[in-house]
Amino acid sequence: MKHKRFSEEQIIGVLKEHEAGGRVDELCRRHGVSTATFYTWRKKYAGMEASDAKRLRELEAENAKLKRIVADQMLDMSAMKELLGKHW
Repeated sequence: MKHKRFSEEQIIGVLKEHEAGGRVDELCRRHGVSTATFYTWRKKYAGMEASDAKRLRELEAENAKLKRIVADQMLDMSAMKELLGKHW
């Protein structure tokens, strides 16, 4: 898994600096990120507060857990169908 250099709170802080009038190229240089990264952050975290970002992270984790459960159930169902479809 890729290591993140910035937490959601730090990213939101950078975006707040931009909203306060900071220039994108100067913010990127100061924080050591590319402009593409900045715009990706802006697309994902625009208008969020730190608590919203925490909730988003929790929901993403819950969604991943539910997707794993569904995938496991689909595997079980397909195995049962295959077993029941065989003629003895």
